Amino acid sequence: MTGASPERATEPRGRSLLAGGRTEDDLSALFGQSTAAFASLAGPAHVLEAANAAFVEAIGGEGRGRFGVPLAELAPELAGQGFIALLDRVYRFGEPYAARDARVLLGTGAEAREAYFDFSYEPRRDADGNVTGVRVIGVETTRVKQAQLLMAEHRALLEQIARQAPLPDVLEGMARTIEALAPEQVLVSVLLADEDGRHLRHGAGPSLPDFYNKAIDGIATGEGVGSCGTAAHRRQMVVVTDIAAHPFWDDFRHLAEKAGLGACWSTPILARDGSLLGTFAMYHRTPRAPRPSDLALARLFADTAALAIERHRAEQGRLAAEARARAARDDLAFLLDASTALASDLDYDQTLRRAADACVPALAPLCAIDVLDSGRIRRVATAASGRHRQELLSSHVPVHRAADDVVARVLASGTTEVARRTPTGPGPWDELGVTGYLCVPLMERGRAFGALTLLSTDEHVIDGRSVALAEELARRAASAARNARQYTQRVALARDLQAGLLLPDLPAIPGVDLAAHYHPAGEGLDVGGDFYDVFPLEDGRWAFTLGDVCGRGPVAATTTALVRHTVRAIAPLLSEPDAVVKAVNKALLDRPPSHGTGFVTLVYGHLSVAEEGLEIALVRAGHTLPLVLGPRRTVRPVEANGLLLGVSGDCRVSTHRLRLRPHESLLLYTDGITEARDRDGTEFGEERLTELLTRVGPRPAAHEVIDALNGAVRHFTGGRGVDDDQAALVLTATGPRDR
Repeated sequence: MTGASPERATEPRGRSLLAGGRTEDDLSALFGQSTAAFASLAGPAHVLEAANAAFVEAIGGEGRGRFGVPLAELAPELAGQGFIALLDRVYRFGEPYAARDARVLLGTGAEAREAYFDFSYEPRRDADGNVTGVRVIGVETTRVKQAQLLMAEHRALLEQIARQAPLPDVLEGMARTIEALAPEQVLVSVLLADEDGRHLRHGAGPSLPDFYNKAIDGIATGEGVGSCGTAAHRRQMVVVTDIAAHPFWDDFRHLAEKAGLGACWSTPILARDGSLLGTFAMYHRTPRAPRPSDLALARLFADTAALAIERHRAEQGRLAAEARARAARDDLAFLLDASTALASDLDYDQTLRRAADACVPALAPLCAIDVLDSGRIRRVATAASGRHRQELLSSHVPVHRAADDVVARVLASGTTEVARRTPTGPGPWDELGVTGYLCVPLMERGRAFGALTLLSTDEHVIDGRSVALAEELARRAASAARNARQYTQRVALARDLQAGLLLPDLPAIPGVDLAAHYHPAGEGLDVGGDFYDVFPLEDGRWAFTLGDVCGRGPVAATTTALVRHTVRAIAPLLSEPDAVVKAVNKALLDRPPSHGTGFVTLVYGHLSVAEEGLEIALVRAGHTLPLVLGPRRTVRPVEANGLLLGVSGDCRVSTHRLRLRPHESLLLYTDGITEARDRDGTEFGEERLTELLTRVGPRPAAHEVIDALNGAVRHFTGGRGVDDDQAALVLTATGPRDR
């Protein structure tokens, strides 16, 4: 039921003076020009005596507006919905009836439509008070109801977008929403633009035939390429009211005819920067021009689609960036692990064997390393999955100066060679199932002294990433081998750095939640001076330490190793933390000058698990103040005094004791955190650190404290590289239920 628009309102049809006197005449005059539906019904049969244009329009138009005919005959569908029964009740008992947002189905078959009304039935009475009929007054609320539904569905779509629901689900849901809410049958299509904006790909079209969606998938953007291709090209709405007669559809008319499409209005979906994201199209079965409400609906949902697509692209970009970051981290970890392995031995052959081991299976299923030795090629290392395959690979030795041997060619040219086929020249290629190879030279002073060969088998393929990593590994392996042979002292130093290079994993301690963070300055390839450690003592207690060695590089790493190893060695022998720290100070003073003379700041302590939390005894030797985080977002420093180590034999330190109650945390950190600087050179500082910790939240887990700290420092520095190493250790007392 839709009320007639004001410009279509006419004088009330029928008689203006009814049996009830002037009242009906006045009501007829009052409602004659109104958009509210009015009718006066007489007798128990509810005969239509008077009505305005809005009522006649509502029940189906002029064909149903016959006066002197019962309403049940004019609109028989009302009986089955209970409206005639309501009229009977009002007539019989003389009690009015009112309803809000009542749903009514008007008409039958294909002409039936759904409408909503606020209406009332009022009894008509004669001069003696007898009920002679019923007055019907109604206001159509269909458009309001549709607007409410539209806004509800639109809000649901926005919530889907905010939850990062899959883009196809959002677009299909949007299409079905419009198709359900549009006053006339509409078929919706969304096409997505390629990255270059030259083609449109299928995004959603749930009610269009599959053959049609497939046919327009990938259409070009350009003038005259249907409604959508043209709208994408022009960056403005294109309205084709009659597909059969419009030249834009010359190349697609047969498809539209087969799909039963008569009109198409296409709106470009644009990003905030004006770039093309896709098109939003509304199809009709018959030729039709859009109304202002249609255009508004198209603009609304084109903007909604733009939001969904931009959010999707941003998410895809984030995922791609994370994938690249993971790949970069994996590659860096591979190279760091390989570099560590290469630097861990002073033996020349062993260094190259470690390079081969690093390649399998990370880069390829098979690896061999050959070197020139007294004018002959010597195979010094092989790596393979399975003993038999490794024996086969070890038994083969290339021939120097053989033109058909890949290793000989690479040694002669000093350039990398890669192919997706078996190597030329003799070898156990068939037995090994080789399908491709990569041969990289090992260079020294511009000349190749060896070659690293990777071999593919089965479905494995050597890609660009493998080539890049193999070449970098070969460069590092060549350097390590050269150092192992010519600079024994330098390689020995590298071996001594290992203990300081690798940070320990944190142990699991019942009643304690542990988390740590270590971020070296620069790219993370240099050895830093910050360190931390947690290890058990024999009496059930645990030792923990965090410190900072003055300087960076090999000397700093040597000092780090000295402190950590000294602490681990003497802690089981000394009962109090201050005695351990004094022993560390003595070890620093006794080190030879070649191992450095820099000072060390340190926090060392013991912890034991008690009924009501953790009992902690600690020593602070010139280090930043430890902080205690209370469960109610309080932060207090641990005022423990002590001088830095490695400077004076008079080591003035004392043991400070405290208790961490359940959900309280102890934070140890190095000055690389508080001295981190933003682009203007301002330091992060202790006040900013304290303020951050008060916002972490009640009862945070240890890793949540670390995450908040890392995030705040990264945000403060703007993602710039740090100038000093950063380390932090958090010890949190868990509640009794968490043990």
